[in-house]
Amino acid sequence: MASSSLQICALLLALGGFTISLLTTMSNRWKISDPATVLVTTDWISEGLWMDCAVTASGSVQCKKCPHMLSSDTHIQASRALMIASIVLGFLAAVLSLLGLKCTNIGLSDEEEKMKFTVTGGFLFILGGLCSMVAISWYAAMITAQFFDKLYAGTK
Repeated sequence: MASSSLQICALLLALGGFTISLLTTMSNRWKISDPATVLVTTDWISEGLWMDCAVTASGSVQCKKCPHMLSSDTHIQASRALMIASIVLGFLAAVLSLLGLKCTNIGLSDEEEKMKFTVTGGFLFILGGLCSMVAISWYAAMITAQFFDKLYAGTK
């Protein structure tokens, strides 16, 4: 099993990734419009998984929540589900990894059991990272496809 300092560094890096995943899920900047393509009197429009925002020429920001969660596009609903799964997996992984550290005396005292907890926590961190990577990549691919689609009438 790895040394305690190496385990703590790995846990801190994984918690940093988990925090970034959490902040990304809450962000309203998943899709930002080009000011040249906006037809209304706004400087830019940004869309997130949960809320859409517009900044007017006077500098005021107006945000509205998505009124109907199930009426959103399929890729947005899938991205929401994958990002929430990533957060849940990251939280479970953090708890298991914390219990499995060599330097903790919480819960187990047997080295083999702690190693199983640590490996399971690491696997869950990887799985959560894959969930967020798939969600972000799919969302980006759909934005790119919509941008180059001549018949798409939404925000570009």
